[in-house]
Amino acid sequence: MNAPPLRTPLTDLVGVRHPVVQTGMGWVAGPRLVSATANAGALGILASTTMTLPQLRAAIREVRSRTDAPFGVNLRADAGDAAERVRIIVEEGVRVASFALAPSRELIARLKDAGVVVIPSVGARRHAEKVADWGADAVLVQGGEGGGHTGEVATTILLPQVVDAVGIPVVAAGGFFDGRGLAAALAYGAAGVAMGTRFLLTSDSTVPAAVKAAYLAATVRDVTVTRKVDGLPHRMLRTDLVDSLERSGRSRALLRAVRHTAAFRRISGLGWTRMIREGLALRHGKNLTWSQVLLAANTPMLLRASMVDGRTDLGVMAAGQVAGLIDDLPSCADLVERVMAEACARMDTLSGLRTGD
Repeated sequence: MNAPPLRTPLTDLVGVRHPVVQTGMGWVAGPRLVSATANAGALGILASTTMTLPQLRAAIREVRSRTDAPFGVNLRADAGDAAERVRIIVEEGVRVASFALAPSRELIARLKDAGVVVIPSVGARRHAEKVADWGADAVLVQGGEGGGHTGEVATTILLPQVVDAVGIPVVAAGGFFDGRGLAAALAYGAAGVAMGTRFLLTSDSTVPAAVKAAYLAATVRDVTVTRKVDGLPHRMLRTDLVDSLERSGRSRALLRAVRHTAAFRRISGLGWTRMIREGLALRHGKNLTWSQVLLAANTPMLLRASMVDGRTDLGVMAAGQVAGLIDDLPSCADLVERVMAEACARMDTLSGLRTGD
């Protein structure tokens, strides 16, 4: 690797060469992508939400067989088996645990006691302050430009808010795809950037070619936010299916949700009792109706249809707005090297603007 390293609080914390994180995207961030990212010197995050417990352990071991570099595992903090997944992470010696939602104080303490670095993802300053007070080692802040479930506040507004509010490293997410973005995030005070869509669109990603082609063909205007998938704001590519969901009535949406929920139960190995428990956890604090809870359970199957089966007509494709700016499929190694070279060149240029230099 020829990419110049940049030392930041993030690289010191997790032991990687470059302050770049590949996010834990469900059905996408598997062992091949994570290990390729880790071998490139960045932090790869394994997506565990769509895995059974045995699959998670096997996936961690597969990553370990492919790389000696640090990597992480992403968890859903509100999952009924979150404690069991934490146990596996600890037993397998995973370096980083990231969370899609704020983990409890108890989970953070258990992980930290075992020497695991805890990096929750948040979308608001108050959430960052809470997990920092509970002992999180760093926080990943996603602005509204990011793919998947997202908020309304842009990264350029949210990031400085959080940097000013907490005393732990902040990783910026939402709208990043190149070295210019990394340089900008570092200028805001971040310790690094996290990228999802950009790593999805690499040659190391296992996403089917037809799906990658759909992303590459998209313009910025082809990325939209809808609540019709699971009742929560979800940023994805606009497709005929998404347009159909936008037009569909409640009865049709519920019928589809029940069918896909049953299918996900079979694939995930979760019993109905656990799924109901997780539905209650999902509902808590979000004021979701039961129909929205069913729609939420439907989401993994809609994502799987695209990201695993390649059915762009039957599935949805979570996407950051940067999808409209990406036009190639580099390897993870080439991508990280390019991002680092661009970031260093940009910072050198800015340094040269100082008068008297």
